[in-house]
Amino acid sequence: MPHQSKFPYTLTMTKSRKLPRFSLPIALLMLFVMACSLVVYYYFHKTQEIVLTDSTVIPEIEYIEYQTGVDPAFSVIWLHGLGADGHDFEPIAPQLEISADVAVRFIFPHAPERAITVNGGMVMRGWYDIVDLPVDPKQTRREDRAGLEESYAIVRELIAQENRRGIPTENIFLAGFSQGGAVALFAGLRLEQKIAGIIALSTYLPHAGKLEVERSEANRDVAVFYGHGTQDPLIPLEAAEKSRDLLEAFGYSVEWHTYEMPHSVHPAEIRQIGEFINRLLIH
Repeated sequence: MPHQSKFPYTLTMTKSRKLPRFSLPIALLMLFVMACSLVVYYYFHKTQEIVLTDSTVIPEIEYIEYQTGVDPAFSVIWLHGLGADGHDFEPIAPQLEISADVAVRFIFPHAPERAITVNGGMVMRGWYDIVDLPVDPKQTRREDRAGLEESYAIVRELIAQENRRGIPTENIFLAGFSQGGAVALFAGLRLEQKIAGIIALSTYLPHAGKLEVERSEANRDVAVFYGHGTQDPLIPLEAAEKSRDLLEAFGYSVEWHTYEMPHSVHPAEIRQIGEFINRLLIH
């Protein structure tokens, strides 16, 4: 996502005013309070690069963390697309306009590096291997089940960490774009613990034929936000529609949106994702 441009500031000279006199101890105290406020703001409102190394399943998970406030009560684990990394969706978090009444922690993990068949075996960050593109609406393509299971394990470890930090699984959203969205759907519909919701962007439902026997009882009524571009050349709209129809046939509540765009993210989509999250925060 492109960064917002910075506009030049105009400096204006003003007449100085006499400041009230403070004793040295009071002045030092005021400076200390201001410094503490800046530290707190920086810690809770700036992204941080973090490595989860206390995992018993995955040796090392790298991710970026962003909090909207102190003591988060909810978390959003957001998975990027093929070839990107956690920084890809980092700028979107502040744009979602999350309610000030509830603090939310965003986790943007980096996918492992692996050889991607469709890209000639080139090694890049990916949640699983992709054999061919575009995605076949009939789901006749080969799918990397082992890679999906590996990324599913990463998601479970990130959820377990949030549990240790005091956030229950039912307060955790899974979100993802493209390949990351496929993992969010794959994991979210199979998790044995209820989650807050799933955000699936420009993606499809992987291993759809296995969903009936593998889906969990806990998340049979999980809310799903599904957004897709009408001119997507990689995951055709027909493939996304078929995935949506299957989810609805199984009884899932799907909030479906389309946007006039290719394989991308639309400004209106960002706004509607924020609305979706805010509704479930106060549900």
